[in-house]
Amino acid sequence: MNRVEKIFTPFGKPFVMLAQQIPLLGAFFLFHLRLIPKYFSKPVRIKQILIQIESIGANSLGVVILTGVFTGLVLAIQLYYAFNKFGAEAMMGYTIFLAIGKELGPVFTTLMVISRAISAMSAELGTMRVTEQIDAIDVLSVDSTKYLIIPRIIATVVSLPMLILVFDFVANLSAYFLATQALGVNPTAYLDTIRQLAEVGDFAEGIVKGAVFGILISWIGTYVGYFTSGGARGVGQSTTKAVVISSVTLFLANYFISSLFLA
Repeated sequence: MNRVEKIFTPFGKPFVMLAQQIPLLGAFFLFHLRLIPKYFSKPVRIKQILIQIESIGANSLGVVILTGVFTGLVLAIQLYYAFNKFGAEAMMGYTIFLAIGKELGPVFTTLMVISRAISAMSAELGTMRVTEQIDAIDVLSVDSTKYLIIPRIIATVVSLPMLILVFDFVANLSAYFLATQALGVNPTAYLDTIRQLAEVGDFAEGIVKGAVFGILISWIGTYVGYFTSGGARGVGQSTTKAVVISSVTLFLANYFISSLFLA
């Protein structure tokens, strides 16, 4: 390898690695596109969907509430000291409402669901794959994708917006009580800024993001888990891969959706 190659090889490696991932990305989207007709075909596995809603939604409620409480508290403290320098503490209400509703609520809630539910989803499907349980389901003439994947995707899309609503409520409530009871902000002024400036779109944007995030992270978690190989080691690798890819995809999607709403 000559000197020129040594200089430019490190810069070219990321592009080579990206090119190697393009066929995998195509297979990922083709897999989920082929599943679309199955969402509307019978049998509709209501029981499986409800079980997954409990697993993904209800069982994530505790960690979402806890995250929401401390997010609201920290946000109130930081914004108070920033706004206090300009004597604009009354504007904290709308600023906190906007930040939580548009950005912090959807992103933090989705991160909690990724760490708690999507990782478990990938590990469960991966274990079923390496222990040949999925093959056994297919042998019994049961469509494993409709039985295992579609209920998990539907449950994630249904659960995530509801969890975001819970996060928003808890975070705003905790911020309000800290600002008015501990930091001395006028309660009436705090709420008036929200009533005067808040719009439905400020709240709806976070819910729309939640639905989109739910689709993306459930697609990733189910795909990675369903195509796991390599025994117990492969299950661990799939779980890590599902969490990392879902988290990166979350931030990318959040940027583009926020840009779209701003435009």
